[in-house]
Amino acid sequence: MIELRDVSKSFTLHNQGGAVIEVMRGAALRVAPGECVALIGESGAGKSTLMRMIWGNYLAASGSIRVGETDVAQAEPREILALRREVLGYVSQFLRVVPRVPTREVVAEPLLALGHPGDEALHRAEELLTRLNIPRTLWGLSPTTFSGGEQQRVNIARGFAHPFPALLLDEPTASLDATNREVVLRLIEEAKARGAAIVGIFHDEEARARVADREVDVTGFPPARAA
Repeated sequence: MIELRDVSKSFTLHNQGGAVIEVMRGAALRVAPGECVALIGESGAGKSTLMRMIWGNYLAASGSIRVGETDVAQAEPREILALRREVLGYVSQFLRVVPRVPTREVVAEPLLALGHPGDEALHRAEELLTRLNIPRTLWGLSPTTFSGGEQQRVNIARGFAHPFPALLLDEPTASLDATNREVVLRLIEEAKARGAAIVGIFHDEEARARVADREVDVTGFPPARAA
């Protein structure tokens, strides 16, 4: 479902005389449906860079990054947008939403974008918000005013609203208490059970051991430097 072949990445530092910093070279990764692969490596090794290349925020210098039928490394912007809408979900550490949009609609948006009926999409959003212990009194408010932990749970609910065939998870259990951490781990397990291919970064070693089928050390893709 997710396959990287011979991927390399470098950054040009235009404010430092055009110096070129090579981040990684020869990166290879394959994630099958129903499998969770955890990226590991010390800080600065390139874990986030690799995730951003799969998501399409960073353009690979060479190689292929296939998610389903799409090669992200070669795709047009409209193809990337379609991939994100239909195939590839992403749960980041930070919530980025349009101000004043109610929380229920923020979570329902992935379903609404696919043409699901509004009541169906909102019902799914409410189910996830309830499960992630976001009080009903907050559902009609913008999550931009929420605490960090609440915002993260809204982000998680949004990421799991649609059954994406592939998922990217960036520290999904960070800043969560034990109760909500357990909810998130169960959501990941359920996604695996329905066949989602998952790439994640988990600094929570217990969480990683529970949901990851294997680990890939990005320091094995020399040079081990990240932007």
